[in-house]
Amino acid sequence: MPSPASYLGIDVDQNAIKVVELKNENGRPRLVTYGYYDRLVDEVAADGRNADAGLGALIRTVCQQARTTTTKAISALPSFSVFSSILNLPMMPKKEMSAAVEWEAKKVIPLPIDEMILDWKILTEAAGTSDVAEASSESPPANNGTPAANQEPPERKGLRRITQAKGKGRYVKILLTAAPKDLVKRYIGTFKEGGLNLLSLDTESFALIRSLVGHDRSGLMVVDIGSVVTNVLIIVNGVPLLNRSIDVGGLTITKAIADSLNVSLSRAEQFKYDIGMNQNQAGQGSIPKTIEVALTPIVDELKYSLSLYRNQGTRNIEKVILTGGSSLLLNLPVYLSQLLDLKVYRGDAWARVIYPEELKPVLDEIGPRFAVAVGLAMRNIL
Repeated sequence: MPSPASYLGIDVDQNAIKVVELKNENGRPRLVTYGYYDRLVDEVAADGRNADAGLGALIRTVCQQARTTTTKAISALPSFSVFSSILNLPMMPKKEMSAAVEWEAKKVIPLPIDEMILDWKILTEAAGTSDVAEASSESPPANNGTPAANQEPPERKGLRRITQAKGKGRYVKILLTAAPKDLVKRYIGTFKEGGLNLLSLDTESFALIRSLVGHDRSGLMVVDIGSVVTNVLIIVNGVPLLNRSIDVGGLTITKAIADSLNVSLSRAEQFKYDIGMNQNQAGQGSIPKTIEVALTPIVDELKYSLSLYRNQGTRNIEKVILTGGSSLLLNLPVYLSQLLDLKVYRGDAWARVIYPEELKPVLDEIGPRFAVAVGLAMRNIL
């Protein structure tokens, strides 16, 4: 009897590589191994380049050190490079649907279609018309991506555009995604260099839905605070209806502390996690204030994203899930909950994964950094 299939979820950017291997155990993911590589904060600040040179070899090294047992890999395109739109089209034969989707894509994608790879999936089929908040819970497409959000007009940057079908009758709701061909080509080359079989390129948003949201069909927001970028998702019925990115992250906070206290970045990084938003820390009252000022652009973005959604959607946003390395800041969920008047908590990336109980302390510690990688490895299992 063949052994259960295993898959690698690989979350890679210019500053870090996270690898998770999950095994399909009767439809449930079981942890096989994990590994990661993080550049030192001083190195990240000194080198802002996004070079692909040597990245494949580095991925190979991380996999070797983690002792992965498979070459089957799923990775994700960065959220800021992915364009998405929800289309409402009249029912028609499937062979005609592809042409209709491509025609609509030309209207909503701000780059030439011949430079993009398109992917689409039917979400719902219904009569009459419906609003954006009723998108269904079917699994999202696997091979998707899109142009940078900052190429969209400001009034709908990151917001999935809704194209309504005219007239009465049956219609289908379609999730359209698109990625630049040259970006996809670069990813394929990188993983080939790493000796891996890249099965598909997913998106960070769908990976986060798998690992952090699961079957929760309520309206919620996911906030992924990375080292240099914060991604904001609003998800209803398991479908991301709003996806925005802002160039502020954990490194922004670390630099602000370093400048305020005139200390090294590595020292400031330690202060950031030791003290966080704790106003009562003796002798360190300036650090929470510095962090608060550095977080202001992120807080403003969360408020604006909520406002954008509320102007279109009909479902209430019930909670906010934090992830990413800087979500581990002390008292951050309480701080944001007070500002947003919503329940805010850190997501558990391992909640749907079987793993040895003795690993729980270390997995809880690294979980926020691994949410995307876990969700990617889940793709062919759940």
